[in-house]
This record gives sequence, structure tokens and C-alpha cells, in this order.
Amino acid sequence: MAEAADIQGIGPSPARRWLRRTASLIIGAPLVAALLVGPAAPAAPAAPAAQAGGTAKAPTGSETVSVSLDTVAPSAPVKGDTLTVSGTVTNRGKSTITQAEVDLRVGPRLFDRTSIDTAAKRTEYVPGSDPAPLGGKYTVKFAKLPSGISQDFTLSVPVGKLGLGDDGVYQLGVSLSGQTARAPYGVLGIQRTFLPWQEAERDSKTKVTYLWPLTASPHVTAETGSDDQQTPVFADDDLAAELAPGGRLEQLVSLGSQLPVTWVIDPDLLASVDAMARNYRVKSGDTTVAGKNQAVAKQWLTSLEAAVSDSKVIALPFADPDLASIAHRGKNVSGTLSHLQTATEVAGTTVQTILHVKPSTDFAWPVDGAIDPSIVDVATSAGAHNVIARSDSLQETGGLSYTPTAARPIGGGTTAVVSDARLSTAFQGDMSKAGNSTLAVQKFLALTLALTQQDTDAERSIVVAPQRMPTVAQAQSMADALHALDDERWTEPLGLVDAAEAKPDTDATTSVPGSSQYPKKLRSQELPTQAFQDIKSTQVSLNNFQVILTHPERVVTPFGNAVNRSMSTSWRGKPLEAQQYRDSVRTYLQGLINEVQLISKSDVTLSGRSATIPVTVQNRLLQGVDHLVLRLKSENATRLKLNDGGAVAEQPIRIAGGHSQSVKFDAAANVNGQVQMTAQLYTEDGTPYGGEMTFTVKVSEVTPTVLLVIAGGLLLLVLAGIRMYTHRKRANAGGDNGGEPEQPSDPTPDTGPENGEPSGSGEKVER
Repeated sequence: MAEAADIQGIGPSPARRWLRRTASLIIGAPLVAALLVGPAAPAAPAAPAAQAGGTAKAPTGSETVSVSLDTVAPSAPVKGDTLTVSGTVTNRGKSTITQAEVDLRVGPRLFDRTSIDTAAKRTEYVPGSDPAPLGGKYTVKFAKLPSGISQDFTLSVPVGKLGLGDDGVYQLGVSLSGQTARAPYGVLGIQRTFLPWQEAERDSKTKVTYLWPLTASPHVTAETGSDDQQTPVFADDDLAAELAPGGRLEQLVSLGSQLPVTWVIDPDLLASVDAMARNYRVKSGDTTVAGKNQAVAKQWLTSLEAAVSDSKVIALPFADPDLASIAHRGKNVSGTLSHLQTATEVAGTTVQTILHVKPSTDFAWPVDGAIDPSIVDVATSAGAHNVIARSDSLQETGGLSYTPTAARPIGGGTTAVVSDARLSTAFQGDMSKAGNSTLAVQKFLALTLALTQQDTDAERSIVVAPQRMPTVAQAQSMADALHALDDERWTEPLGLVDAAEAKPDTDATTSVPGSSQYPKKLRSQELPTQAFQDIKSTQVSLNNFQVILTHPERVVTPFGNAVNRSMSTSWRGKPLEAQQYRDSVRTYLQGLINEVQLISKSDVTLSGRSATIPVTVQNRLLQGVDHLVLRLKSENATRLKLNDGGAVAEQPIRIAGGHSQSVKFDAAANVNGQVQMTAQLYTEDGTPYGGEMTFTVKVSEVTPTVLLVIAGGLLLLVLAGIRMYTHRKRANAGGDNGGEPEQPSDPTPDTGPENGEPSGSGEKVER
């Protein structure tokens, strides 16, 4: 129902109202035509008199003064209360304002949420549409308000003086009236908000499910220490600031502990803080330093455990993977969906181990609740039966006059839990400004009351799914709004599990929008296909690496978690950071893989028909490796054969951490010359591990001619020995005849002198 523009406010006497309206109509004569168009048409702004004779660029008319409403207390008053409205007025014009007066204006009752939306968009004062001020003692006056100057104000009015009628939502305005040297007396600025009015509890209340998300960007790397505890290494220590008193995550826990909310938690955040609570390291350039925020992490976990002890907890898949990115860019890259399955499986265990509560893992939450058939398929592929959607995605097409219950069956045993878009986006702006926060809280309350008063006899269950990572100010504004509902006059809290099981409205839409209707802005923020290809490449390398390790769990767990973090929803809008994280994971893994390698060999000289050729494998990891095979190949088996006469020989490899192993291969030479050799490590299933290592074997076999020369030399030695023996015998015989015996010279040595010089750069193999 459109807002009724001609309903009068409650305030001064009819005569005074008539005089003021007459004056307003005279000043705002150019508006008459616009006002006659009807209530559905937006009114045109008044033409300020100051513009008639000049071209001033400063704000004029009813926007000369900005009005900020910093507090409205109580947010939803009851009979007997005193309403207090405080704020600030600021002169944004170039002229001093005199006779300034701040007034409170209570507008007409707004009968539906569309009327509230329309009223919230109006920024200018519209004579004849905006109600008259209460006036009298319920005003604040300033003698003058110079250009650029701000003044605080406080208005306090008994609720009974507001003229409120039936229960419902009323428009509340605060205006500043005055005059300048260029403009006669009139309204120079106005700010509107809403006042929910419900005198007593209703018999029929709206059940409200408010999600309270605890998520954060990834901070933990794939790297761990070499100790038994595998001390985790953080990319930075920024998470500590969020956990510390006053930080974003600390405030979410502190505020949420006092609210009837459903906690929605990313298990990776819990695992990261749990790691911080022990020993952890933080990267600092090319090294790491000890983390120093264990106390902060322990306190946060203690507070959170106490906060959720009696609450409903929903565990998102580990690291909160981006379901839409997977559906649109990743599911066709093999292995992607298996990561989502793993992330879901470890979620419940992680939450239960750290917080000692059993969470529900039956919910999937796409970004902003935007869904299409492919997103639903991906969301349910890991076992979820409930998809948290949003009403601006699953829009009503049947012309319902009310907001239906959140639960909607969408086929295949899947329930879409449709959050209310208006309420879910109520606190997405800059809530650090008191004026913005107050307006957001009042509008939120107004929307919930208007929803409850919709024309339906059935009680309904409404879900609110706010932004995933609210700021401190946003969280505080959300908490203020929920506390205003503490008295449960028109709402009552409900957990998300119960909301998903509520009886759905038969007339509510259950049609999932097509892929073409997925918001372009959200699609542009998705992880690219290349991201999932990078993840696949990392996973393939990890699979090949883990099979050779004696303790693969020390690598599989940290890298598996890092792969899940690479798909996190938190990377949306941060493509460079996302790429850097994926690169860091891949680079570190490759560095570990390279710690098991072949040691390069120099050229080998083989002098003889047979020998052994050594090849050395080095393991610089801190754990042993096994299930490796070293394969040596001769590129010319005719010239040089291995082992049993083939071109290829293999030997199993098993090396303790920090050690090397020299593996010897038997070789046999047939022909002189050079032979290229290739050494390569393989896993037992035949997958190459690491790069090839090549070297050359120089064969210098002893030929038949050389053997003939050697044989001839030996024969000469034998003949020389016979001659010497004969000569000595004759000499001895001559001595018997009185002659002087002959003394033979020392024989010539049969080996050359030993060479003490280095053998040169080549390697001479062992025979």
C-alpha cells in the first residue's frame, strides 16, 4: 500500500496548523502541480528563493541543513514512556541561519513495507505531505546557526503527546526551520525515521531466526614446523587484532552471547584460533618468528565456548568454500567437488572438538543467498539438504500480499531457507556513524512490525541472514535492533534448524531462478576457472608426493586445509590476494618435493668389460621416504648393457630423513665409445617423481691387439728369464774352474711407478 501523502500529523491547534500550511503553500507554490499528481508520484523539491537571483552552488531549500538522528530511545516505546530523540544539525549553506528551531514531527501510520521503503527514500521537506511540528515546549531553538557550524539537540516528549493511534509503524521526522539573508522563514532540513508502536503483546507473533556469522579471511599457510606438534605458520598476525578486546571477532562473540541467535561458524576460523592458542609461527620475510598472542586466542575460545553452550550452531564447510564459484567456474575441473565433500566432512568434527557442541552440517550458504540450479546442485552434492537463499533471488511470482514462511521445498528433498532481503541487508552501510545506525535500527524494527501485521492468519517463520563478515559497528547495530525485540511484543526467536523444518506456505514460490538471473555483480567477483586449475595442479602434486612418505599425514592435513582455503568465499573481490595464496601453497609444496632428488653425476669412465655404476639419491626431508623406484636407462644397450643385459634397470629406494643413498647398477660393455645414461625416480605406480638426471659413460674396453702386445711382452720376459738362468748356470760352472763369477744386474720392474696425481674431472667406476 502506498504511503498516504495527505494525512495530517498530530500537534498544534487546527488554526495554527492552517496558518502554517497556508504559509508553506505560498512559499512552495511551484510544488502544487506535483502534489496534485497523487500520492504515488514523488514530490518535486521546492525552488529556493536564494536561487532566483544568483547561481549559488551551496545546498539550498530544505537541504540547506543536514539533520542527524543519533538516538531514538526507546526504539519501540510503550504507553507511559517518554520518547527522547537526540542528534546534530549542521548548516551546510553559505549563510548564517537565524531563528533556528528544531521540531519533532509525527507522520501518518504506514500500513505496509513498501510504504516504509518509499518514505525512507524521501530526503526533502514536502509542504502538505509532511506533518506539522509538535511545537510548543517540544522544540529546541538556536538564535543563529553560522555556516559550517553544527549544534547538538535533544527532544524529549511523553509518548502520550505524540498522538499515536492504532498499533503500527509511524513516520517520525526531525526538522530545522529558520531563515537566511536570502531566504524567508521555512524548513531548511529534515530527517525521517520510523517509530514502531505496539502497546501490548500480540496473540500471533512472527518467529525470527537471526544468523550470527563467525567467519574470517584465511591466515594460516600450508607450512608447518619440523617438530612433533607441527607448529603452524601464519602468513601474518592480523587475526590477533580481530580477537583482541574491541576487535571484530571479539565483539561478535561478546554481543552474540547476549542475543537469541543461531551461530554460523567457519570451522577454519576455530582451527586457526586453536592453533594460535598453542605455539605458532608468523612469516617475516624469508623466515618466521614466534607468535605472541596465545593469551588472546585462548580467551576468545573460552568466551565463544561459553556463548554457544546452550545455542544452536551451524558449521559451514571448512574454510567456507565459495559455492557459486565452484558451480559456475570449478565443478568441471576434476577433483573440485571432492574438496567440497572433504570440507564438509571435517567441519562437524572440528567444531565439536574445539567448542564441545555438536553442530548441524546440513546447511549451505551461497554468497548473498543468490542461487540458481547449478549452485543448488553443488550445495547439495556434499550432503546438505538445506540451502540458505534470499528473497531477492527466490522472488515471489504469485502476487502474495504477505511475506511467506522462509522454508520452501525446491525438489529433490532440498529445502530453500529463504531469508528476508530487506531485513538481511538492513545493516550493510556505514554503521560507524550514529545517525546511520539509528536509522537502520528503527527501519529494521518497523519492517518486522509491518511484516507481523500483514493480512494473514498464519504464524510465519522469517530468517535474517546478514553479511558474512560484519564490522564492529554493524554488529553493534544488529545487536541494538535485536535487543529492541527482547520483550517479544510482536516477534519471538527461533533457531535455524527449526525454521528449516517449519511448515511452508503452499502459495509461496518454489521455483529456482535460472542461471541467467544470477546477479552480474556477484558473478564478476567469482574465482576464475584458472583458480580451480591451479588447485587441481597442487592436488595432483600432493597426491604424488604423499605416496612416498613414511608419515604422509604430516603433509596431507596442512596442505588439504590450504587447498580448501584457496576456495574460500572471503577471496571475493580480492583476486590478487587469492592468487598469491594459491601460489604460496604450490611453491611451498614444490619445495618439499624437490627435497628428494638425484645428485648430479659427472661423466663416468668405464675401463673394462664390466663394472658398477653408482647413482646417489638424497632425502633432505625430516621424514623418511619409501615406495620409490630408481630407474637407470642406457641409450645404447648394444654398447653398454645394464644388469642382465637389458637397456633399463630398476632398484627400490628407501631413505631415512636427512640421509642419502648410493644405488649401484651392474653394467657390461661390448664396444668402446660414449653412452648417454638417464636416471629417473618413479613412484611405485609408475608416475615420474622429480626431473631426469643424465650423464655420460665413456667405455674404453681392452682390445685383442692390446692383449696380443701384452702376451708378446710376457713371452719376451719368459725368454729373458731362461737366458739369464742359462747364463748364471754357465757362470757358476766357470767359477768351479777358478774364474770370477759374473754379477747379473737387477731385473727391470714389470709395472710402472704409481701416479699420485688426481684422476681428473671424470669418474672412474668400481669394477
